[in-house]
Amino acid sequence: MATEDDLKVRDLLVRVLREHDAEILDLWVRAQSERAAVTALGERELRSEAAGVIAALREGLETGLPVGDVVERHAPAREAVVRLSVRRARAGVDPTATALATLALKDTLLDVLREHTDEPGALFSAAITVNRLLDAAGALTFASYVEGREEIIRTQHRQMLELSTPVVRLWRGVLAVPLIGTLDSARTQLVMNGLLEAIQADEAPVAIIDITGVPTVDTVVAHHLLQTVTAVRLMGAECFISGIRPAIAQTITQLGIDLSTITTRATLADALAEAVRLLDADFPDMASERVRSAL
Repeated sequence: MATEDDLKVRDLLVRVLREHDAEILDLWVRAQSERAAVTALGERELRSEAAGVIAALREGLETGLPVGDVVERHAPAREAVVRLSVRRARAGVDPTATALATLALKDTLLDVLREHTDEPGALFSAAITVNRLLDAAGALTFASYVEGREEIIRTQHRQMLELSTPVVRLWRGVLAVPLIGTLDSARTQLVMNGLLEAIQADEAPVAIIDITGVPTVDTVVAHHLLQTVTAVRLMGAECFISGIRPAIAQTITQLGIDLSTITTRATLADALAEAVRLLDADFPDMASERVRSAL
């Protein structure tokens, strides 16, 4: 239950935020520019962002929520703080600069309160209220920044995986996926999805998975390959595996992995030759088109 003094302090802070919002905005933007490099954000964007945070915090205080809960429980205030943090994370602003933004707002509010409050007791209580309000904002800023950076990293990781697993059309009716690096569950799923979509779009009867660039093949990798081959066959296409080097062949044998049901070749060229023979035998229309295109 808020006491009468708490209500007076809240009213004082709300009044200062309403009557001196332009002054607070100018001082906060200037403090951010001076105390931390935010060159990734333009001044107009910085001012718009700051104005949104100030207005949302004032509205949150006006709801009567406990000061320490305003940022978490008042949706506009939470959204404004999260938006500030995530935007800076995406813009590549240093995390220290992002943290200092909240500290700069705290100092700005205290300076404006000091200038427009004559009662020392009221100023002290208001300072405590500002600390409680913006300490919560600072904690949310940090958490949102970390979450924003992690999302960026996850997105970049997905994009790199997609770039590292391209589906290449080697010939009409023949698709290939040249794999480089270590295979894991996430990457294998991307390979499978991309290859199946390409088979459907291209109506390709043959797919080649080339593992020349895969350093090692263990039980897990072999299981992933078998899953992909099975999925391709369920689409009605044949799937070859190329790039079986002597060392990999020995490893597969020692592990007791059975690839006898899969057509394997030592090189991508050998697999392509096998694919062409399959097309000549089972898809003569594609073979004749290939001959015509070569003339």
